[in-house]
Order: sequence, then C-alpha cells, then structure tokens
Amino acid sequence: MFIYKNEVPCNPNATDEVKAVLKYLSEISGKGIITGQHTQTTVQKELAYIQEVTGKLPALCGFELLSYSPNINYGNASEECLLEVNENKNTLDNAWDWVLNKKGLITFTWHWFSPFGSWDKGFYSENTTFDAAKAVIEGTDEYNALISDMDHMAEHLKPFYEKRIPILWRPFHESEGKWFWWGHKGSDIARQLYRIMYDRYTNVHQLHNLIWVWNSPLPEGYVGDDVVDVISRDLYPLKHTHSDLKTEFDELVQITPTNKLVALGEIGVIPSIPQLSETKIPWAWYMTWSNDFGSTDEWTSKEELYKAYHHDYAITLDKLPGFYR
Repeated sequence: MFIYKNEVPCNPNATDEVKAVLKYLSEISGKGIITGQHTQTTVQKELAYIQEVTGKLPALCGFELLSYSPNINYGNASEECLLEVNENKNTLDNAWDWVLNKKGLITFTWHWFSPFGSWDKGFYSENTTFDAAKAVIEGTDEYNALISDMDHMAEHLKPFYEKRIPILWRPFHESEGKWFWWGHKGSDIARQLYRIMYDRYTNVHQLHNLIWVWNSPLPEGYVGDDVVDVISRDLYPLKHTHSDLKTEFDELVQITPTNKLVALGEIGVIPSIPQLSETKIPWAWYMTWSNDFGSTDEWTSKEELYKAYHHDYAITLDKLPGFYR
C-alpha cells in the first residue's frame, strides 16, 4: 500500500502547531487511524455515550458552527430549525474545553445559513434564493454579503489563532452535491468559493492556525493542491456495515496526483479498525456523525464500538501526543 504523507502546509505561514499536527498525521499514515466524533450540541451526548460504552474518548472532536451564522431568519423558521439552532449555541465553549483541558484535536463544520434570502434551515439550497454563482463575482451584493459572513466567522476563529490552536478546517463540505447552497451551482462555483475563503482567511485575517481540508471526491471540482492540506469525503454506508473503505479511498485519491493526506470527513458507521490494521488503507482519521449515528447502537453496535476503541490501530484521546502549549 502506498502511504499518503504530506507534512508541508499549503499555507507557507502556518504555525508550528499546524506543522506538528501534519507531521504527526504523516507519521501515523498506514500505522493507525485517529478516532473522531462530531458533536452539534453543548450537551455532547455522543461523547458521553462513547465513554460509557468504551471507557475512552475519541482523539478528534468535531464541532458545529451553524448557530454562529450571522443571517439566520428567525422569523421564518420551523420549530425544528429553531431547536437545532438553540441547542447548537455556544458550541465553541465546548471546543475550548476540548483543546485546553482534554488536549484533543478539533475540527469544525459550518452548516452556513446563506448570507441572505433564506428561510428555515437556510444552509439547504431549497431554502434560499441566494445565488452562489453571483457570490464569486466581486462587486455584487452576493459577494459583499459572502465576505461579510466570512469576516464574521473569522472573528470567532481568531482567538484560536491567538492561542495557536490548530483547527482541521473543512469549509464548503460536500460541495459535490446540490443540497447545500454552496454546491447548488456546480463544483466550479464551490471551488471558487473555497479559494475566496482561503485568500481571505490566510492573507487578510491571517488565520495561520487552519489546516485546510477539502471535502469532495469529484476530480473535476478539485480546488487545487496549493490551498489544501488534506483531501476528504463523507460516506454513509448501510447500518452495521464496517470495512476498510478501500474502493472509496481509491476513488478519492484520484482527484490529485499529489501525495495528500486522506480523511473521512463524516461517516455514519465507524470503519472496520481490525480490517484497517491489516490492509493499512491510510485514512488519517474518521469522524462519526452526531445524534443517532454517534450516540446509539443503531448504526454501530456497542460491541463493534468497544472493539474499535480498544484496538491497537485506533488512536484514542489517551494515545494522542500534545500539540498545545
């Protein structure tokens, strides 16, 4: 198996902590996989469930930023939407606790309520009139609103840079699909949106603590090696179907000939850790999705979860080296 390693950050001004994380990810390539779990509420029932079942915690915790979107249309939102937003508020407090007290890795997902023209869950393309194709054109109302939202989020990210906390940053996720507004107008528009953010966050806001994670398996939409540290994809196999996901890995790495690190940005069931230990398919990490995916045995049995977290190939929180001061 060809081992995927890439220690050099795409951002030439990346912090030493970013370099340390990328070096570590390269070192474990084909030797282990980082366990990860997404949490979208401050209760973090997924972590409590994992600890109850396994006695351990994942090395990587994912946090949702949807409630930090500055243009949520509260006046035209369903009870389900309002509950999701309310339960998601202050998740960055949990992220701070995770890095400062537990010393774990963090990754952020932003279900971005569109900059304007939305109702209900406005990150879905069906719930907004916002035109992403216009947002990549300087001078348009859409572009100005896009930049305003990006700048708003940058202010929430800056304290992490000031404390030199590396973030696995996965913007415009699942851009190969039409379901989110950033992917609705096609992969080329999504690619341009990503590059606008990379330039804004790297050169204007100087967020040099971000590890840039591209999240789409389509070769024609790949954003480019110069702005990517890790390539990733999201997968939702059938319930209780655990494998090394070799086919999906082989598809993903076709998007670039460059030796990039490779990850499972989201997954519904955990991969087979025992099988990975044999085949050495070098997924750097996986992140199980939240709610029933990560807090019940509906998708992954308790036995499978326990077996995974206690396998030598699995990197859990207690095995993670320190990356922070």
